[in-house]
Amino acid sequence: MTDVDEPQSLFPDARQDQNRWERQPDTPQTLSPSYRLAFADPDFLTREELRPVRLQLELLKPEMALAERGIVSTIAMLGSARIPDPARAGTSAAAKLGRYYEEAREFARLSSERALASSNREDVVCTGGGPGIMEAGNRGAAEAGGVSISLNIVLPHEQRPNLWGTPDLSFNFHYFAVRKMHFLMRARAIAVFPGGFGTLDELFEVLTLIQTGKVQDFPVALVGRENWAPGIEQLKKFVAEKTIDPVDLDKLYIGDDPK
Repeated sequence: MTDVDEPQSLFPDARQDQNRWERQPDTPQTLSPSYRLAFADPDFLTREELRPVRLQLELLKPEMALAERGIVSTIAMLGSARIPDPARAGTSAAAKLGRYYEEAREFARLSSERALASSNREDVVCTGGGPGIMEAGNRGAAEAGGVSISLNIVLPHEQRPNLWGTPDLSFNFHYFAVRKMHFLMRARAIAVFPGGFGTLDELFEVLTLIQTGKVQDFPVALVGRENWAPGIEQLKKFVAEKTIDPVDLDKLYIGDDPK
């Protein structure tokens, strides 16, 4: 057996059995949904009772792919899907935030240069895979000659995959909870650009997990002093009211320069 050979199994390969099943002649029995192999039956796999199995599958599929690529750590980038590339923004209200697109793009480029030094094993850019800040992150990584991870999710609008993410590191999720886990499972740091409900949800969940010791402490950078200033003032009010500890604010880094 060579180094690349897979160990031989005493049991038939599941794909081989699926191929054999698909070649069976059509009869009332073989055409019945009950006769489908369970793992090849989408009607069965999408049943309400199978939710625990689907959660496990969504956790395993990206995890196995990232492990096979040897990716050890990531730099996660969060931010609005509605902040456009300034070159395409026109005169929309969101165009005023266009500079954050460029800052995210530059931040991702710099991060990816570090990742390239480790053969794309450490500090790999990880985004939500959609438009806006997510696109800027994937784009900056590609422009540096690096790879990037895209964690997309099925939504009614906005969350179409951008064209800059590395194709074989682009994943699609049904469950927000599992997607959030993948943002954190390899994160060495998180950069948070201006955003809306989704960005704030992810930011405060990260801060809560760090505060409660559920994840290892790592830097959380808020990009855009002007944007985050009102929120920081509110957090200082919470400190004064003793609903959070002063040390909790020390977990936040605030700045404007991607470097």
